[in-house]
Amino acid sequence: MFKKILIANRGEIALRIIRTCKEMGIKTVAVYSTADKDSLHVKFADEAVCIGRPPSVDSYLNMANIMSAVEITNADAVHPGYGFLAENAKFAQICIDHGIKFIGPTPGMINAMGDKITAKETMIKAGVPVVPGVEGLLKDVAHAKMSAIEVGYPIILKATAGGGSKGMRVVWEEKDMEKSFENAKTEAAASFKNDGIYMEKFVEEPRHIEIQIAGDQYGNICHLSERDCSIQRRHQKLVEESPSPFMTPELRERMGEAAIKAASAINYESVGTIEFLVDKHRNFYFMEMNTRIQVEHCVTEEVVNYDLIKEQIKIAAGDKISGRNYYPEMHAIECRINAEDPYNDFRPSPGRITVLHQPGGHGVRVDSHCYAGYVIPPYYDSMIGKLIAVAQTRREAIDTMNRALSEYVIEGIKTTIPFHLQ
Repeated sequence: MFKKILIANRGEIALRIIRTCKEMGIKTVAVYSTADKDSLHVKFADEAVCIGRPPSVDSYLNMANIMSAVEITNADAVHPGYGFLAENAKFAQICIDHGIKFIGPTPGMINAMGDKITAKETMIKAGVPVVPGVEGLLKDVAHAKMSAIEVGYPIILKATAGGGSKGMRVVWEEKDMEKSFENAKTEAAASFKNDGIYMEKFVEEPRHIEIQIAGDQYGNICHLSERDCSIQRRHQKLVEESPSPFMTPELRERMGEAAIKAASAINYESVGTIEFLVDKHRNFYFMEMNTRIQVEHCVTEEVVNYDLIKEQIKIAAGDKISGRNYYPEMHAIECRINAEDPYNDFRPSPGRITVLHQPGGHGVRVDSHCYAGYVIPPYYDSMIGKLIAVAQTRREAIDTMNRALSEYVIEGIKTTIPFHLQ
């Protein structure tokens, strides 16, 4: 087992990883930008190293600075969390080259699933259903228009290196294609330095249902059932729950088998998530694979009583998993608490938290790095916490969530708490 893990991330996920490491007797190193010097993850780690100025490119995306922090603290592993460098094959390879364990899949696995076109081709070979679309990247607007006639409107344009809704446009009619295509390419280039665009049939009335999986270095792969992440704004998740209210036992089995097939196709090791679109007839299609821990992993942890971060660390250290599948025994709902003004088009609301009271009681979990007096910096994602409610039934989980939200007091900034209550 590792002696010391450096967490190459910030905020609530860094604090979440630190907590599990403490329980496992593993020393931790926090890294932080100058804007995050007062964050709880910095205070609770055994050591902390400043890695640069507030912009991510100067700190949390600065591989040289992070590796310098690894060297001076003698860490023997790096946990990337989610976002930033979590799915960066180059960073994973740098860790390997320096004899440091990257707590996640290999660079080859990240590359296999990081490019959406390659991932789709891999899934087709593995016999996993995919959304109908056009093979390969679109060459130009003419190619896009011709392909859309073949696929049938509505279609969706997607960045091949994409994620987080960047480089994505839904096109309902041919007259909108040119503008949508150019906008998607421009946004993709700016976001990922790769303007490659591909096309899929736009699935109407879809549900976004994902299957949590875990695989070890010995070929054992299991699934831990589903999360329903259909409540979104601008393709960003707002509320997640498990089990899905749309799920049937038969569909759960089929999707679980498909997820294991998908992970097996690349001999996946670590925890990860296979994301599917499910139409109103319960047909499901592979959308993408996230080769990292996800924001909403807590929902799965609560319904199957399984510490996913601990499992991720144990897999990286060479432990075997049990190989059995896990099924929900409870119902859990997560609301993402963002520093945004829901009554002003969800405009970001950074600033100082003057008053903070977090909810508690039976069936309530809060994952957050915030406290009264903490200043939320304007440089990063606006999520400042996750509120999870757990109960025997969905109705009871909703009642617990309502009660918890009504107890959650954050003053000094605007948050999405009133939006979630509504």
